[in-house]
Amino acid sequence: MCRSIKTLRPPVTEAPTGDDIRAAALQYVRKVSGFHAPAAHNQAVFDEAVDAVAGATERLLEGLVVRGGGRSPQGR
Repeated sequence: MCRSIKTLRPPVTEAPTGDDIRAAALQYVRKVSGFHAPAAHNQAVFDEAVDAVAGATERLLEGLVVRGGGRSPQGR
């Protein structure tokens, strides 16, 4: 699932941007929901899901400890 979402953790990606994280979250929500662009009546819940996934992704990246490298750059 979501095979084309790129890895965002170091050392694969040194400093993912907020745009990188949001793009990955959007792709994930699109895949799970089955909608590339939701209908107007689903837009709010779709956007909420993207925000929630992006937030969880940021927290994950901030908390990861990369072997031999300490915390990821976002967590420093």
